[in-house]
Amino acid sequence: MYEKKLEEVRQRKEKWESNVVPKSIEKLPEKDVFFTSSNIPVKRVYTPLDIAGFDYLRDLGFPGEYPLTRGVFPTMYRAKFWTMRQYAGFGTAEQTNQRFQYLLEQGQKGLSVAFDLPTQVGYDCDHPMAHGEVGRAGVSVSTFQEMEIVFDNIPLDEITTSMTINAPATVLLAMYIAVGQKQGLEQFQLGGTVQNDVLKEYVARNLYIFPPKPSIRMVTDIFEYCSRHMPRWNTISISGYHIREAGADAVQEVAFTFANAIAYVQAAIDRGLDLNSFARRLSFFFAAHNNFFEETAKFRAARRLWAKIMRERFGAKDPASWRLRFHTQTSGVSLTAQQPHNNITRVALQALAAVLGGTQSLHTNSFDEAHALPSEQAAIFALRTQQIIAYESGAADTIDPLAGSYHVEYLTNQIEEKATEYIEQIDNMGGAVAAIEKGFMQREIVEKAYRFQKEVETKRRTIVGVNQFLTEEKVPIKILRIDPEIEKKLAERLKQTKRQRDHVKVDETLDKLRKAAEHEDVNLMPFMLQAVKQYATLGEICSTLREIFGEHKPPALF
Repeated sequence: MYEKKLEEVRQRKEKWESNVVPKSIEKLPEKDVFFTSSNIPVKRVYTPLDIAGFDYLRDLGFPGEYPLTRGVFPTMYRAKFWTMRQYAGFGTAEQTNQRFQYLLEQGQKGLSVAFDLPTQVGYDCDHPMAHGEVGRAGVSVSTFQEMEIVFDNIPLDEITTSMTINAPATVLLAMYIAVGQKQGLEQFQLGGTVQNDVLKEYVARNLYIFPPKPSIRMVTDIFEYCSRHMPRWNTISISGYHIREAGADAVQEVAFTFANAIAYVQAAIDRGLDLNSFARRLSFFFAAHNNFFEETAKFRAARRLWAKIMRERFGAKDPASWRLRFHTQTSGVSLTAQQPHNNITRVALQALAAVLGGTQSLHTNSFDEAHALPSEQAAIFALRTQQIIAYESGAADTIDPLAGSYHVEYLTNQIEEKATEYIEQIDNMGGAVAAIEKGFMQREIVEKAYRFQKEVETKRRTIVGVNQFLTEEKVPIKILRIDPEIEKKLAERLKQTKRQRDHVKVDETLDKLRKAAEHEDVNLMPFMLQAVKQYATLGEICSTLREIFGEHKPPALF
């Protein structure tokens, strides 16, 4: 009966394309050839023929059940909205704490910490390499003292915190644990996420310190430590976001993220960790870009593909290990300095795609971010965008409302198939680390970014306000400026902290860390915790590890 109906649809479509469409095109020609951002052709119309092999239970199922296409929890947003987690951090620890307090007062449900570039690559604020960058792209944290100030009067057992930190993730997590303990909390009471995804640094951001092998060891240290002491903590946020922002398309974002994730899972298994104890705390981080239907389909495809990888490739038995729990951030690279208020609309569409795609956590970018760090007013506009989607749009009232759309299901299938092909290609190279060392992922992203830019320059791709619909009007933007004197003040505070601490104990903890690092089977987290509690600085700890691990030198790509 089904095959007979499909044949009827096929015949009717052929008749429509032969008789009806040409007459319309003759009067009103179609504009262009249409493609998604991943170069998936967009057809004129979709029918059951485009998902002819579709099986409801196999391909969709029900929310909270394998293959999890429709959502990782049975009731999704009907029980609880996604966490509205606005990314923030700039200047001093005091300024960041003030912004956090303000966002929490405005209804934000979780904190997300942005660290400045020196912190992200393991340099203290007084290091020559930090000059000019202190407090610019995030908050400067050189010691445990700064972390205490960031979370002053914020009860860490009542909120969850996400920290975007990778190469020195063990150090910053140790500082966070120490803050919690100083508040009188046990480690098991702390909830949140540390990004801890160093492989994507080699691929997309270049904010690495150590070579891949010791870096993955430190990633796995966090897996092991948290599985024993911090059951509420997400031990990694495997990031497709930065891969996408570097120029990858939606398919590459999914494929390269999962290739990296496979490497982390295998490393943890090789360490001897129990898959079903650590896999349930893996989390992911994706971007939401402008191609609305492709982005929604991307999240659905990723959820289904990850469930298959965990169940079929790794043999995970615990259903919680199959869940793709992810945070989404709207696209920073899509924001334009020209006509910046257009960014409010872009962010709203991207956020809606993330919600329809079933995200667990969401950051919405501020409209002024193409100019500077978000102003307080712009940050509130961004938060209100999420709240309007949640409370006014109806988008969260039912689970996976776009399921069954021929277009969305077709795109979901296409993204999964193409991402799987990439993963198989990377497997044949020896896995993610080997592919990174050969420069494969990096070249793919660069080539995609180049093609995108050429499309913008030739106006094959329209960016409103940039290459089409231009105006001469100057839009006044209130810029958040970082006082250059901050660097001097923080350097002076760091000097004072060093004068007041017990130097003998600092040296002892750093020496213990150095000796532990020489043995691959030793978990470094306890030694990190001892060091930060004695106010050893981030730079001192990372310098100690540089002596043992060395520094990563990227391969020549071209």
